[in-house]
Amino acid sequence: MPGGITTLSSRKQTGIDRVSDWRLLPFGSFPAGENMAIDEAVFRVVGRAGGPPTLRLYGWSSPAVSIGFFQDAAAEIDLAACRRAGVEVVRRPTGGRAVYHDDDLTYVVVAPERNPLFPPSIVGTYQVISRGLVRGLAGLGLAAELSPGDEGSGAGTTGAGAGAERSPGKTAGRLVRTPPAACFAVPSRHELLVAGRKICGSAQVRSRGAFLQQGSLLMSFAPEKTAAVLHLPGGTREERVAALRARATSLYEHLPRSVTREDVCRAVVEAFQELWQVSFLPGGLLPEEEELKNRLFADKYGRTGWNLAGGKGDKGAKEKI
Repeated sequence: MPGGITTLSSRKQTGIDRVSDWRLLPFGSFPAGENMAIDEAVFRVVGRAGGPPTLRLYGWSSPAVSIGFFQDAAAEIDLAACRRAGVEVVRRPTGGRAVYHDDDLTYVVVAPERNPLFPPSIVGTYQVISRGLVRGLAGLGLAAELSPGDEGSGAGTTGAGAGAERSPGKTAGRLVRTPPAACFAVPSRHELLVAGRKICGSAQVRSRGAFLQQGSLLMSFAPEKTAAVLHLPGGTREERVAALRARATSLYEHLPRSVTREDVCRAVVEAFQELWQVSFLPGGLLPEEEELKNRLFADKYGRTGWNLAGGKGDKGAKEKI
């Protein structure tokens, strides 16, 4: 990766000087590649240059499938179906399973690994963030709980939620397959459930002294769209759709459509603020983040070949789920 990030006092550039101050990036809906480039740029600056701890909430400007960093795109995704439907495919900097993005709200938390809010363990960090999400949904009148996950998998695995899936780990630099392909097919430990069904899936990566956690909260859910573009195990298309519907839910299955995306964003921000006892200060990307975002898009996330073939060249990232 480019090494031109300066060790400036990034906090002073943003007016964020106290440990209890966080940056809140403005909401926006962007193409898939740009979303991933922004997330990784913020992550790298926080790790290398002492950038401010950051919360980002965003949407997707067009339907897309994001795959975990180590997933095999051809094995997990029906690429021909994606092309026919105009669905973008992008590789995430985090692990975990594939997610079909359409009507979902994506959150990103980026902070130094030594931030006092978060325990040093992957599972501990998941718990802290998930409890904030539970509190935010409660503010909307929705009772969510943390999934116990699958006891057969542990906190050291890669991907989202440190849970049920034997995540696609980094095995000698190879892309490996983890059935089933869909994130919302199985709840992992400490992910969010409503009425026993998964409503939010998350993934985390740690590297260079920082962590990045990405997660998608379903506003609505159309399992037939997920089944149309992912290779899911077992049965007919109708049976796979029914299995997804039985395992995943969405906000609008439980709340009226009068609850807007802005309402959800506000509830999440307020919940994190109250639970963590921090202040969220609105701010944009730093100049070095903008520059790095553009490079990452040009070198990685804007290139079909890289998104499909995998990030075998990134060294030193400890991939966690």
